[in-house]
Amino acid sequence: MSSLNRTLLAVLVGLWLALPAQAQMTALSWVDPDESGVSESEGGVAVTLALSQPVPWRVFTLDDPRRVVIDLSEVIWADELAVTTPRVASVRTGAFEAGWSRLVAELVEPMAVTSAEMVTGAEDGSAVLNILLTPATDTEFAAQVRPLDQATPDIVAPPSRENDGVLRVILDPGHGGIDPGAEVDGLNEAELMLQFARELREVLLRAGGFEVVMTREEDVFVPLETRISLARSAGADVFLSLHADALPEGAGSASGATVYTLSDAASDLASQRLAERHDQSDLLSGVNLEGQGDEIALVLMELARRDTEPRIDLLARSLVDEISRVAGPMNGKPLRSAGFSVLKSPDIPSVLVEIGFLSSERDRRNIVDREWRLRMAQGIRNGLRTWTEADALRPRAFGQ
Repeated sequence: MSSLNRTLLAVLVGLWLALPAQAQMTALSWVDPDESGVSESEGGVAVTLALSQPVPWRVFTLDDPRRVVIDLSEVIWADELAVTTPRVASVRTGAFEAGWSRLVAELVEPMAVTSAEMVTGAEDGSAVLNILLTPATDTEFAAQVRPLDQATPDIVAPPSRENDGVLRVILDPGHGGIDPGAEVDGLNEAELMLQFARELREVLLRAGGFEVVMTREEDVFVPLETRISLARSAGADVFLSLHADALPEGAGSASGATVYTLSDAASDLASQRLAERHDQSDLLSGVNLEGQGDEIALVLMELARRDTEPRIDLLARSLVDEISRVAGPMNGKPLRSAGFSVLKSPDIPSVLVEIGFLSSERDRRNIVDREWRLRMAQGIRNGLRTWTEADALRPRAFGQ
């Protein structure tokens, strides 16, 4: 894929973050007021925004009055930002249209945007946007002004990672913290999946050729949209969400491992019920996932998804084949689909693996058996290897 197309794909993915909740999760980022502010720096003014996760952004200037405008898709402003420089008369923040938040700094004197950079790569998935303004003449300031009614400022997407020959796997132990997941006979899904994710990480790292990042390292609650954003900021090649659910009453019975891919319509009633249960977790933390977005972004996101969907199908089949071979019999219908929100990244191949059902006595015995979990981890490892080899040979439709 050319650098131009990689940039285009990154921007498309960035636009996806602002889509309506009905189509995709809204990727909210929080501004840390204690680490953010507007201050004197290097003979000019530094604007620092500490974000809980990277987001697409843009910066431009407006005249009459002189202002610097920073748009981000999409952030929550917790408190007013500290302003400790006399060169800035005021700072206003808030949402200004669907999917976008805005900071407006009114300038006392003409200033130019000398540098603007979003620093990513922190272990917790956070990012910092640094913008430096330096004194300018009236002519210099007028030359950089880009009125919104004449041009749309460029969108800067979070940086992407070049292929380095190592498969970067994001392991997502389901649930956690205030959301324990399924609980049967004293067993807790959130705790069991964290334990299994740690064991799977060890198996992958020992095998070589894998780099592993986990969405949580302890029993804490991680919102669904944050799990997706962590995968993106880490430059994920593949996203595996790990679960061991219990079917709700009236949804029938099931046992054995199952691999789920995303679909608008669930493949069966049990899959639909499971998807509903998984997506309820954000309600426990009061996260508001409502939002509106750009209809054009829906089309652009679909272009990115067209290249990803066949890769996801291949990944799911590879996992099913290898888990069956190494860990033993799977569910009678091991490959299913449902509308799991955690799988809705358009650019990262993502699947949800139910390693078993806590509502099944046989599966409960397996899940607490360390040797069985090792075989399951080895099956997943082998599936990832098989997929990587096959995926490398598959022609790309998008970005050629």
